[in-house]
Amino acid sequence: MKQKTSILGALLFSVLAGCGQSSEKPKENLEKTKTNNKVSMSENAKIETATLAGGCFWCTEAIYQQLEGVITVESGYIDGKVKNPTYKEVCSGLTGHAEGIEIKYDANKISFTELLQVFFKTHDPTTLNRQGADEGTQYRSGVYYHNDEQKQIAENVIADLDAAGAFNAKIVTEVKPYSIFYKAEDYHQNYYNENKSKNQYCSLVIVPKIEKFQKVFADKLKK
Repeated sequence: MKQKTSILGALLFSVLAGCGQSSEKPKENLEKTKTNNKVSMSENAKIETATLAGGCFWCTEAIYQQLEGVITVESGYIDGKVKNPTYKEVCSGLTGHAEGIEIKYDANKISFTELLQVFFKTHDPTTLNRQGADEGTQYRSGVYYHNDEQKQIAENVIADLDAAGAFNAKIVTEVKPYSIFYKAEDYHQNYYNENKSKNQYCSLVIVPKIEKFQKVFADKLKK
């Protein structure tokens, strides 16, 4: 990865492999409050939504939960052709969905551009339908904009990164209008926080990725 400057700043670390598929069964009677997935909102909060796909949603959810200004993060399925898909169906690659996250954030505290700054530094946007060892259309890179402003920002950021030679290959992240986002099964929500001591994949893949993310974005983390 070349070290060149763009409007997003230098890409300071190499992206890591995506998450693998899990054979873990859904948890029964999951009533535990997911405090790490929600924060309180101020009366003056300007709530906006961002929808992103950058490989396995376990990784992306865990990263965005830690950002100041992010209110909630939900894992789910975006940009497909089947209603109410299951994880198993999405993993088959036949539904057309990408694993993604839907972020509610306070635009007075963090901007859409800053969310994309994190996005492009924490996954590889140059590999088509693949993140690390995870391969398939469900692991594609995508920005699903909710308005024309988000569309323009995403296109400008990608153009600037490509022009700066930030990566060794062209960015293949798709920029498409938002379509229906189907929330994933309950056991996928807040996955890393609830399984980091149980699932070896969390310790081997997600932990190193988060540690590097925290070093680069230390000034943007929740206090």
